[in-house]
Order: sequence, then C-alpha cells, then structure tokens
Amino acid sequence: MKRTFVWYSLALLLLGAAWAQSSKGGTEQAVADLEQKWMQSQRANNPDAIAPYIADKAILTSPDTKPLDKAGFLKEQKATKYSSVDYADVKVTVFGDVAIATGVFKGKGTGPDGKSFNVTEYFTDTWVKMAGGKWQCAASHSSSAKM
Repeated sequence: MKRTFVWYSLALLLLGAAWAQSSKGGTEQAVADLEQKWMQSQRANNPDAIAPYIADKAILTSPDTKPLDKAGFLKEQKATKYSSVDYADVKVTVFGDVAIATGVFKGKGTGPDGKSFNVTEYFTDTWVKMAGGKWQCAASHSSSAKM
C-alpha cells in the first residue's frame, strides 16, 4: 500500500511538471503569435488591428520619439506608411503572468514626418496576462541596431 502511494504521488508530480512545461510552451507560442499579428498590422498599414492587444496604460518608446502612450503610438502608426516589414530572431520568455518578447525589426517606408526610412531595430515587448486571461503589451522599447 505504501509503495502504491509513493508511485501514485510520483506520477502526479511528473504529470504536474509536464503540464506546467506544456502550458509555458503554449504561452510562449501565444505571445509569439501576438508578435506576428503586430507585424501583420504593420505590413497592412492597419494599426487598428493590433490596438486591442496594447494595454490602455502602455508605454511605447522608439529611437525616434519620446515615450508614447497608447493613443500617441496609434496616431504615429496611422501616419506611418510601411512598404516592407520583417521580424527576425523573435524569442519569448515567460515569467508567470508576464512574457518578454525580443527580436529584430526591419522596416522601410515613410514616417509621420513624410521622410523615407529604412531601419533595423532591436525590440523588447513586455506582455502581461490581464484579468480574463487576455495578453496585452504593457511596454515596448526599440533601439537602433548598428549594422
């Protein structure tokens, strides 16, 4: 009887560890999918497509502007016209209800000021699991990559 209990307890521990690992992998993929949605919204010049995934109190910074709130970021994105956008080396690391996505952004187009741009930037996006289980980006930062 004691041996059965030990084996049963060990099996439960192993199943719990496997479930935790698979759910973490599921979270990483879910956030990676949100990063892909963000890229697709840029390619389509449609920032409204990503707006629901940006937290209302988000802070977003780029090499060219001061930190922006959600409204300022969306306004800037609506005035930007991308001719090409690609992401590379996207990696997601999960810390409970927070996920950090990093990668490389490559974009060409015309900025809000009407000037052409061709940039390569490193980005870090901080995603938070909100009430109800929805993931939203709470902070985003990018910096110019020296190539």
